[in-house]
Amino acid sequence: MPDQIASALQAAMRGRVLGRDAPDYDAVRALYNGMIDKKPRVIARCVDAADVVAAVNQARDQRLLVAIRGGGHNGPGLGSCDDGLMIDLSLMKGVRVDPQARTVRVDPGCTSGDVDHATHAFGLAVPFGIVSSTGVAGLTLGGGIGYLTRKHGLTIDNLLEVDMVLADGSFVTASEREHPDLFWAVRGGGGNFGVVTSFLFRAHPVRMVYAGPIFWEATHAREVMAAYRDFLPTAPEELGLFVGLKTVPPMDPFPKDYWDRRACALIGSYNGSAAAGEQLMAPLLAKLPPPIFNWMGEMPFPAINSLFDPFFPKGLQWYWKGDFVKNLSGSAIDTHIAQAANAPSALCLMHLYPIDGAARRVPKDATAWSTRDATWSMVIAGIDPDPGKAEALRAWGRAYWKAVHPFNMEGAYVNFMMDDEADTRVQATYGDNYARLAAIKARYDPKNLFRVNQNIKPAT
Repeated sequence: MPDQIASALQAAMRGRVLGRDAPDYDAVRALYNGMIDKKPRVIARCVDAADVVAAVNQARDQRLLVAIRGGGHNGPGLGSCDDGLMIDLSLMKGVRVDPQARTVRVDPGCTSGDVDHATHAFGLAVPFGIVSSTGVAGLTLGGGIGYLTRKHGLTIDNLLEVDMVLADGSFVTASEREHPDLFWAVRGGGGNFGVVTSFLFRAHPVRMVYAGPIFWEATHAREVMAAYRDFLPTAPEELGLFVGLKTVPPMDPFPKDYWDRRACALIGSYNGSAAAGEQLMAPLLAKLPPPIFNWMGEMPFPAINSLFDPFFPKGLQWYWKGDFVKNLSGSAIDTHIAQAANAPSALCLMHLYPIDGAARRVPKDATAWSTRDATWSMVIAGIDPDPGKAEALRAWGRAYWKAVHPFNMEGAYVNFMMDDEADTRVQATYGDNYARLAAIKARYDPKNLFRVNQNIKPAT
C-alpha cells in the first residue's frame, strides 16, 4: 500500500516523504515541462546522502520504479515516474567555493544560477549552459555545453569527482583515482549508474564579460548563418557564440515594430574586455546587414547566463529534438530556414551550440561523451504556454528534425532527447563507447534499477 511504503521510508529519512494525499503533492511533483504529467506513488524529499541511501534501498527492496530529480529542468520529464518513487534532490542546494584551489563543491539540487552566484563573488565560473534555471546534475551527467565550452571544455571536462549512492545502497566517491571506470561512465552517461549526491568541479577566472544577443530579420538568416559558420573557427576560444532561428518576443524591451517577426540571432559571451569584444566582433558584423538590434555589452557573467530565464518559466509546453552537426552547408541552412518559418509559436527556436576548441582536444574515449568530432550540438525546441498547442509543437519539431537530419550526424546530445526516441538513438549517440558503458552498467546496476533516463541496458 502506498501509505505503508511512505511510512516505512519516512522512518528512515530526515527529509519529508510525500504520498498522494499530501496537501503539497501536486505542487512538488510538477515538472519543468508542462507537457508531461506524472504521478509518483511516493516522493522522497532528501536533505542529505543518508536520505538518498534510505530511498534507494526502499526502491530496490520494494521493487519500485525509481526516478531521480535534481534541479528539475529535464525536458522529457525523466525526473519523475508514474506509480513509483521519485527521489527528489531539489532541496540539497549547498555550494562551497575554494578560491585558492579554484574548485567548487556542489549539491545535486543546485541550478547553474545557484553556482554562478556563489562563484562570481570570487571571480570564478564553472562551464555550464546558457540558462541559469538548468539543473547542475542533469546538465553535467549528460555532458554540458555552454558559453565557456570553447575555452574550457564541456562541464564533464571540468568534473573532478562525484559522491554517489549505488543501486545496492553503498556510498562511493568516483574520480580518476577511485572507481575510475564509474567516473568515466558518469561523464556523459547520464543517471544510469547511481545517484550523485555531490559534484566537485574545477572553476576558471571569469568575472565581467562582453555578452548578449544580436538579432537580424529572418530575410537575412542565410547570410548570418553562413557568416557565423565561416567566422567561428577563426574566433578566439574566449568567445562562446551560438546561432539561432527565433521569433522576436512580443514584449518589452524588444522593439515593438518587430514583435512576433521571424529572426536570426547570434548570442554569445566573450571572456574579456568590452573593447576587445567589440574589436573581435567587428569583422563579422561588417560582412552583414544592419541588425534589428545589437545588445552585446559588458555585464557580469551570471547576467548572460540568466538573460533568458524570464522567457522560460517552469510549466511551459516543451518538445525537443536534437542532433550533432558536423557541417553546415548552404542546403542545410536553406532547410533550417524553411522549417523554422513554420513554427507554431513565438517561443519556438533552433539553436546550434559550438563543440570545438577545448572540447575537441579531449580524446573520444576519455569520457563516455564521445562526439568530440562534431562542430555543433543542435536543438529544435517547440515551446508555448498553451497546452492546446502541444500536438502542434510535437508535429513541428518532428517535421523540422526529419527535414534537417539527413545533413547531420547519427547521434544526439542526450539532454536534448525526448523519451519517445531514446530506445532508437542512445546506442548511436555513444557509438564505440556504448559497449564499455553497458559493461560498467552491469557492474554497478546489474538489474537496471536506474532506468528512468536515456537508458543504457546492462551487458548480459
